[in-house]
Amino acid sequence: MIKRTICISTPCLLRCQDEQLLVQYDHVKGYENVSAKKVPIEDIGVLVLEHQQIIITHYLLDKLVQNNTAVITCNAMMHPSGMLLNLEGNTVQSERFRAQIQATEPLKKQLWQQTVQAKIANQSAVLQQWNIHYTYLSNLQKQVKSGDTTNTEATAAGYYWRNLLPDAWQFFRHR
Repeated sequence: MIKRTICISTPCLLRCQDEQLLVQYDHVKGYENVSAKKVPIEDIGVLVLEHQQIIITHYLLDKLVQNNTAVITCNAMMHPSGMLLNLEGNTVQSERFRAQIQATEPLKKQLWQQTVQAKIANQSAVLQQWNIHYTYLSNLQKQVKSGDTTNTEATAAGYYWRNLLPDAWQFFRHR
């Protein structure tokens, strides 16, 4: 089963009740009439804490980690600042970390090539959906080298944004 990613972006109290994540708002001014929400902990894969006024119990954190849920905290700018993961051995995540660390340099470069190609393909699809000239990006996608040594990603991004939001390109750096 695919696990859920839950993002909490408002002030609230998070606690565990009956093996479920309980989100309560009754103690938060302006949110008194918002009803509580429940999600089974076993269904959660990632919990993102975006607001600075979230209160969370240690018991809930422990239950989430036991369930191999990644808990991500964000700073005031809503950028990820920390992550809580299960430290017990033989978890899927630790296997992924180990595989990433031990990957050879050629494999890393090939994976980066595939990532850049996928990004450019998605950008091309968006332009095509909006009936904007997209064939240039389709051609660029085929030219991405291993490790993107020619920085095709940046070329594609520039073309994409210039064509998707043409009015925004009146901005110039270092004026």
